[in-house]
Amino acid sequence: MMSVLRRQSLTAYGAPLSETMTECPQPRGSELLVRITRCGVCHSDLHIQDGYFLLGPEKKLDVKAGRSLPFTLGHEITGVVEQVGAHAAEVEPGDKVAVFPWIGCRGCAACRRGQENICAAPRHLGINVDGGFASHVLVPHPRYLLRYGPLPEASAAILMCSGLTSYAALKRLADEAALGPLLLVGMGGVGMMGLILARQMFAEAPIIADIDPAKREAALAAGAAMAFDPRDQDARKKLLAATDGGVHGACDFVGSAQSVAFASAAIAKGGKVLVTGLFGGTLPMAVALFALKAMTIQGIQTGTLEEARELLAFARERNLVFPAIHERPLAEAQPALEALRAGRVVGRTVLVP
Repeated sequence: MMSVLRRQSLTAYGAPLSETMTECPQPRGSELLVRITRCGVCHSDLHIQDGYFLLGPEKKLDVKAGRSLPFTLGHEITGVVEQVGAHAAEVEPGDKVAVFPWIGCRGCAACRRGQENICAAPRHLGINVDGGFASHVLVPHPRYLLRYGPLPEASAAILMCSGLTSYAALKRLADEAALGPLLLVGMGGVGMMGLILARQMFAEAPIIADIDPAKREAALAAGAAMAFDPRDQDARKKLLAATDGGVHGACDFVGSAQSVAFASAAIAKGGKVLVTGLFGGTLPMAVALFALKAMTIQGIQTGTLEEARELLAFARERNLVFPAIHERPLAEAQPALEALRAGRVVGRTVLVP
Protein backbone atom coordinates (compact mmCIF):
# COMPACT_ATOMS: atom_id res chain seq x y z
CA MET A 1 0.00 0.00 0.00
CA MET A 2 1.39 3.41 -1.01
CA SER A 3 2.15 5.93 1.74
CA VAL A 4 0.38 9.29 1.62
CA LEU A 5 2.47 12.42 1.19
CA ARG A 6 0.90 15.26 3.20
CA ARG A 7 2.11 18.77 2.37
CA GLN A 8 1.55 22.41 3.18
CA SER A 9 1.74 23.57 -0.40
CA LEU A 10 2.34 26.73 -2.34
CA THR A 11 -0.55 26.60 -4.83
CA ALA A 12 -0.29 30.19 -6.09
CA TYR A 13 2.41 32.83 -5.63
CA GLY A 14 1.55 35.48 -3.10
CA ALA A 15 -1.19 33.27 -1.63
CA PRO A 16 -1.33 31.38 1.69
CA LEU A 17 -0.14 27.79 1.82
CA SER A 18 -2.79 25.08 1.80
CA GLU A 19 -2.83 21.37 2.56
CA THR A 20 -2.49 18.96 -0.35
CA MET A 21 -2.06 15.20 -0.47
CA THR A 22 -0.63 12.80 -3.02
CA GLU A 23 1.13 9.43 -3.13
CA CYS A 24 4.64 9.28 -1.71
CA PRO A 25 7.32 8.99 -4.39
CA GLN A 26 9.07 5.62 -4.54
CA PRO A 27 12.87 5.85 -4.34
CA ARG A 28 14.77 4.46 -7.31
CA GLY A 29 18.45 3.83 -7.85
CA SER A 30 20.40 5.87 -5.28
CA GLU A 31 17.31 7.75 -4.03
CA LEU A 32 15.94 7.61 -0.49
CA LEU A 33 12.58 8.49 1.02
CA VAL A 34 12.89 10.32 4.35
CA ARG A 35 9.98 10.68 6.77
CA ILE A 36 10.34 14.22 8.08
CA THR A 37 10.42 14.83 11.83
CA ARG A 38 11.35 18.54 11.85
CA CYS A 39 11.63 21.34 9.29
CA GLY A 40 12.76 24.88 10.04
CA VAL A 41 11.07 28.01 8.70
CA CYS A 42 13.46 30.38 6.94
CA HIS A 43 13.13 33.93 5.63
CA SER A 44 13.95 32.71 2.13
CA ASP A 45 10.70 30.69 2.27
CA LEU A 46 8.92 34.06 2.22
CA HIS A 47 10.71 35.13 -0.97
CA ILE A 48 9.78 31.89 -2.72
CA GLN A 49 6.17 32.24 -1.55
CA ASP A 50 6.11 35.78 -2.95
CA GLY A 51 7.77 34.63 -6.19
CA TYR A 52 10.43 37.35 -6.23
CA PHE A 53 13.41 38.97 -4.52
CA LEU A 54 13.52 42.75 -4.15
CA LEU A 55 16.34 44.34 -6.13
CA GLY A 56 15.47 47.95 -5.36
CA PRO A 57 12.62 50.43 -5.78
CA GLU A 58 10.21 48.99 -8.33
CA LYS A 59 12.74 46.28 -9.23
CA LYS A 60 12.09 42.58 -8.59
CA LEU A 61 13.90 39.38 -9.49
CA ASP A 62 11.15 36.98 -10.60
CA VAL A 63 11.83 33.44 -9.36
CA LYS A 64 8.62 31.72 -10.45
CA ALA A 65 10.10 29.97 -13.49
CA GLY A 66 11.05 26.30 -13.37
CA ARG A 67 8.88 25.45 -10.39
CA SER A 68 5.59 23.60 -10.91
CA LEU A 69 2.71 24.11 -8.47
CA PRO A 70 1.71 22.84 -5.99
CA PHE A 71 5.21 23.25 -4.56
CA THR A 72 6.61 22.34 -1.13
CA LEU A 73 8.81 24.89 0.66
CA GLY A 74 11.22 24.06 3.48
CA HIS A 75 14.92 23.20 3.49
CA GLU A 76 15.97 22.77 7.17
CA ILE A 77 15.09 19.09 7.44
CA THR A 78 15.67 16.20 9.81
CA GLY A 79 13.94 12.86 9.55
CA VAL A 80 14.06 9.09 9.52
CA VAL A 81 15.00 7.04 6.46
CA GLU A 82 11.84 5.15 5.47
CA GLN A 83 12.69 3.58 2.10
CA VAL A 84 15.90 3.19 0.11
CA GLY A 85 16.52 2.69 -3.60
CA ALA A 86 18.29 -0.41 -4.90
CA HIS A 87 21.64 1.39 -5.17
CA ALA A 88 21.50 3.51 -2.00
CA ALA A 89 24.44 2.22 0.03
CA GLU A 90 25.47 2.81 3.67
CA VAL A 91 22.01 3.97 4.75
CA GLU A 92 19.24 1.83 6.16
CA PRO A 93 15.57 2.34 7.02
CA GLY A 94 15.32 3.73 10.53
CA ASP A 95 18.47 5.87 10.34
CA LYS A 96 17.96 9.33 11.88
CA VAL A 97 19.43 11.96 9.57
CA ALA A 98 19.74 15.64 8.81
CA VAL A 99 19.25 16.39 5.12
CA PHE A 100 21.76 18.62 3.32
CA PRO A 101 19.36 20.53 1.04
CA TRP A 102 21.80 22.43 -1.22
CA ILE A 103 21.93 19.74 -3.90
CA GLY A 104 23.59 20.50 -7.22
CA CYS A 105 23.81 19.00 -10.68
CA ARG A 106 27.22 17.43 -9.93
CA GLY A 107 28.45 18.48 -13.37
CA CYS A 108 29.02 22.26 -13.39
CA ALA A 109 32.27 23.97 -12.35
CA ALA A 110 30.90 24.86 -8.89
CA CYS A 111 29.79 21.29 -8.19
CA ARG A 112 33.14 19.92 -9.32
CA ARG A 113 34.75 22.21 -6.72
CA GLY A 114 32.46 20.79 -4.04
CA GLN A 115 30.29 23.92 -4.00
CA GLU A 116 26.86 22.48 -4.80
CA ASN A 117 25.36 25.34 -2.82
CA ILE A 118 26.16 27.69 -5.74
CA CYS A 119 25.42 25.19 -8.54
CA ALA A 120 24.60 26.64 -11.97
CA ALA A 121 21.56 24.32 -12.27
CA PRO A 122 20.58 23.72 -8.64
CA ARG A 123 18.20 21.10 -7.29
CA HIS A 124 17.98 22.65 -3.83
CA LEU A 125 15.27 21.14 -1.66
CA GLY A 126 12.44 23.57 -0.92
CA ILE A 127 13.85 26.06 -3.44
CA ASN A 128 14.00 24.28 -6.81
CA VAL A 129 12.45 20.89 -5.95
CA ASP A 130 9.94 19.89 -3.28
CA GLY A 131 11.20 20.30 0.27
CA GLY A 132 10.32 19.80 3.90
CA PHE A 133 6.93 21.38 4.70
CA ALA A 134 5.61 17.84 4.31
CA SER A 135 5.46 14.38 5.83
CA HIS A 136 8.16 13.00 3.49
CA VAL A 137 10.92 14.18 1.17
CA LEU A 138 12.77 12.39 -1.63
CA VAL A 139 16.58 12.73 -1.47
CA PRO A 140 18.65 11.79 -4.56
CA HIS A 141 21.70 10.20 -2.88
CA PRO A 142 22.91 9.00 0.53
CA ARG A 143 25.77 11.54 0.50
CA TYR A 144 23.21 14.22 1.44
CA LEU A 145 22.10 12.43 4.62
CA LEU A 146 24.11 13.31 7.73
CA ARG A 147 23.79 11.50 11.03
CA TYR A 148 23.26 14.14 13.70
CA GLY A 149 23.12 12.23 17.01
CA PRO A 150 23.27 13.08 19.87
CA LEU A 151 22.05 16.56 18.88
CA PRO A 152 18.30 17.21 19.23
CA GLU A 153 16.49 16.81 15.91
CA ALA A 154 15.19 20.40 15.83
CA SER A 155 18.68 21.75 16.48
CA ALA A 156 20.16 19.57 13.74
CA ALA A 157 17.47 20.79 11.34
CA ILE A 158 18.31 24.49 11.74
CA LEU A 159 22.01 23.73 11.31
CA MET A 160 21.30 22.87 7.67
CA CYS A 161 20.59 26.51 6.77
CA SER A 162 20.75 29.11 9.54
CA GLY A 163 23.67 27.32 11.14
CA LEU A 164 25.45 26.47 7.91
CA THR A 165 25.04 29.96 6.45
CA SER A 166 26.43 31.69 9.54
CA TYR A 167 29.22 29.12 9.98
CA ALA A 168 30.38 29.45 6.36
CA ALA A 169 30.32 33.25 6.61
CA LEU A 170 32.23 33.34 9.90
CA LYS A 171 34.89 30.99 8.53
CA ARG A 172 35.54 33.56 5.81
CA LEU A 173 35.99 36.25 8.46
CA ALA A 174 38.48 34.30 10.59
CA ASP A 175 41.44 36.56 9.69
CA GLU A 176 39.44 39.67 10.58
CA ALA A 177 38.20 38.10 13.84
CA ALA A 178 41.82 37.58 14.88
CA LEU A 179 42.24 41.39 14.86
CA GLY A 180 39.26 42.25 17.05
CA PRO A 181 35.53 41.68 17.57
CA LEU A 182 33.31 41.18 14.54
CA LEU A 183 30.13 43.15 13.92
CA LEU A 184 27.04 41.02 13.29
CA VAL A 185 24.09 42.92 11.78
CA GLY A 186 20.62 41.39 12.20
CA MET A 187 19.66 39.08 15.03
CA GLY A 188 17.05 36.96 13.31
CA GLY A 189 17.38 33.18 13.24
CA VAL A 190 20.58 33.19 11.17
CA GLY A 191 22.12 36.11 13.07
CA MET A 192 21.48 34.56 16.49
CA MET A 193 23.03 31.32 15.28
CA GLY A 194 25.99 33.37 14.05
CA LEU A 195 26.36 35.00 17.46
CA ILE A 196 26.41 31.63 19.23
CA LEU A 197 28.94 30.22 16.75
CA ALA A 198 31.15 33.32 16.89
CA ARG A 199 31.35 33.02 20.68
CA GLN A 200 32.78 29.52 20.20
CA MET A 201 34.94 30.15 17.13
CA PHE A 202 36.75 33.36 18.09
CA ALA A 203 38.53 34.85 21.10
CA GLU A 204 36.43 38.02 21.35
CA ALA A 205 32.67 38.22 21.66
CA PRO A 206 31.05 39.97 18.67
CA ILE A 207 29.25 43.31 18.60
CA ILE A 208 25.70 43.18 17.25
CA ALA A 209 23.28 45.60 15.61
CA ASP A 210 19.53 45.22 15.23
CA ILE A 211 16.57 47.58 14.99
CA ASP A 212 14.44 45.41 17.34
CA PRO A 213 15.07 46.03 21.07
CA ALA A 214 13.86 42.52 21.98
CA LYS A 215 16.43 40.99 19.63
CA ARG A 216 19.16 43.25 20.99
CA GLU A 217 18.27 42.09 24.50
CA ALA A 218 18.32 38.44 23.44
CA ALA A 219 21.71 38.92 21.80
CA LEU A 220 23.20 40.55 24.91
CA ALA A 221 21.82 37.70 27.02
CA ALA A 222 23.50 35.25 24.60
CA GLY A 223 26.88 36.91 25.09
CA ALA A 224 27.19 39.80 22.63
CA ALA A 225 29.80 42.33 23.74
CA MET A 226 27.72 45.39 22.78
CA ALA A 227 24.47 46.09 20.97
CA PHE A 228 23.56 49.03 18.71
CA ASP A 229 20.38 50.23 17.03
CA PRO A 230 21.36 51.12 13.42
CA ARG A 231 18.53 53.67 13.30
CA ASP A 232 20.20 55.68 16.07
CA GLN A 233 21.92 58.60 14.32
CA ASP A 234 24.86 58.31 16.73
CA ALA A 235 25.21 54.51 16.47
CA ARG A 236 28.04 54.56 13.94
CA LYS A 237 29.94 57.23 15.89
CA LYS A 238 29.55 55.25 19.13
CA LEU A 239 30.63 52.01 17.47
CA LEU A 240 33.72 53.61 15.91
CA ALA A 241 34.67 55.11 19.27
CA ALA A 242 34.20 51.79 21.06
CA THR A 243 36.37 49.92 18.54
CA ASP A 244 39.15 52.49 18.08
CA GLY A 245 38.20 53.33 14.50
CA GLY A 246 35.96 50.49 13.39
CA VAL A 247 35.72 46.70 13.26
CA HIS A 248 37.86 44.68 10.87
CA GLY A 249 35.06 42.35 9.82
CA ALA A 250 31.27 42.49 9.68
CA CYS A 251 28.59 40.00 8.69
CA ASP A 252 25.26 41.31 7.43
CA PHE A 253 22.53 38.75 8.04
CA VAL A 254 19.80 41.12 6.76
CA GLY A 255 20.94 42.09 3.28
CA SER A 256 19.08 45.39 2.97
CA ALA A 257 20.41 48.69 1.66
CA GLN A 258 20.38 50.06 5.20
CA SER A 259 22.09 47.07 6.82
CA VAL A 260 24.89 46.85 4.24
CA ALA A 261 25.43 50.60 4.47
CA PHE A 262 25.70 50.41 8.27
CA ALA A 263 28.09 47.44 8.16
CA SER A 264 30.35 49.00 5.53
CA ALA A 265 30.44 52.34 7.40
CA ALA A 266 31.47 50.53 10.59
CA ILE A 267 34.58 48.80 9.26
CA ALA A 268 38.12 50.09 9.55
CA LYS A 269 40.49 50.47 6.59
CA GLY A 270 41.18 47.09 5.03
CA GLY A 271 37.96 45.72 6.50
CA LYS A 272 35.62 43.13 5.04
CA VAL A 273 31.83 42.81 4.96
CA LEU A 274 30.16 39.43 4.33
CA VAL A 275 26.54 39.64 3.12
CA THR A 276 24.31 36.60 3.65
CA GLY A 277 20.87 38.25 3.92
CA LEU A 278 18.37 38.52 1.08
CA PHE A 279 16.03 41.25 2.30
CA GLY A 280 16.64 43.31 -0.84
CA GLY A 281 17.25 46.82 -2.06
CA THR A 282 20.10 48.67 -3.74
CA LEU A 283 23.32 50.05 -2.31
CA PRO A 284 24.34 53.55 -3.41
CA MET A 285 28.02 53.90 -2.52
CA ALA A 286 30.88 56.06 -3.71
CA VAL A 287 33.07 53.75 -5.78
CA ALA A 288 36.22 55.54 -4.61
CA LEU A 289 35.57 54.27 -1.06
CA PHE A 290 36.45 50.73 -2.12
CA ALA A 291 40.00 51.85 -2.84
CA LEU A 292 40.25 54.57 -0.19
CA LYS A 293 39.18 52.16 2.56
CA ALA A 294 40.76 49.10 0.88
CA MET A 295 37.47 47.42 1.74
CA THR A 296 35.87 44.18 0.58
CA ILE A 297 32.14 43.43 0.30
CA GLN A 298 31.51 39.75 -0.42
CA GLY A 299 28.33 37.72 -0.79
CA ILE A 300 27.87 34.14 0.34
CA GLN A 301 25.06 31.65 -0.26
CA THR A 302 24.80 29.04 2.52
CA GLY A 303 27.71 26.55 2.70
CA THR A 304 29.09 23.35 1.23
CA LEU A 305 28.37 19.73 2.09
CA GLU A 306 31.81 19.45 3.67
CA GLU A 307 31.09 22.53 5.80
CA ALA A 308 27.79 20.96 6.91
CA ARG A 309 29.73 17.91 8.11
CA GLU A 310 32.23 20.19 9.88
CA LEU A 311 29.43 22.12 11.56
CA LEU A 312 27.69 19.02 12.92
CA ALA A 313 31.01 17.83 14.36
CA PHE A 314 31.66 21.29 15.82
CA ALA A 315 28.21 21.41 17.41
CA ARG A 316 28.77 18.02 19.06
CA GLU A 317 32.29 18.86 20.22
CA ARG A 318 31.38 22.25 21.72
CA ASN A 319 27.97 21.15 23.05
CA LEU A 320 26.42 24.24 21.45
CA VAL A 321 23.58 26.01 23.20
CA PHE A 322 21.14 26.81 20.41
CA PRO A 323 18.94 29.91 20.06
CA ALA A 324 15.31 29.66 21.09
CA ILE A 325 13.46 27.12 18.94
CA HIS A 326 9.68 27.38 18.70
CA GLU A 327 7.96 24.19 17.52
CA ARG A 328 4.63 24.37 15.70
CA PRO A 329 2.54 21.68 13.96
CA LEU A 330 3.02 21.36 10.20
CA ALA A 331 -0.58 22.54 9.75
CA GLU A 332 0.53 25.93 11.15
CA ALA A 333 3.09 26.53 8.41
CA GLN A 334 1.26 29.60 7.10
CA PRO A 335 0.87 31.29 10.53
CA ALA A 336 4.55 30.54 11.13
CA LEU A 337 5.45 32.32 7.89
CA GLU A 338 3.23 35.26 8.80
CA ALA A 339 4.90 35.61 12.21
CA LEU A 340 8.30 35.57 10.53
CA ARG A 341 7.22 38.17 7.97
CA ALA A 342 5.98 40.43 10.76
CA GLY A 343 9.29 40.14 12.63
CA ARG A 344 7.66 38.50 15.65
CA VAL A 345 10.04 35.51 15.85
CA VAL A 346 13.01 35.69 18.21
CA GLY A 347 15.05 32.59 17.41
CA ARG A 348 13.84 29.95 14.93
CA THR A 349 10.49 28.30 14.20
CA VAL A 350 10.49 24.58 13.43
CA LEU A 351 7.52 22.67 12.01
CA VAL A 352 6.61 19.21 13.30
CA PRO A 353 4.71 16.95 10.83
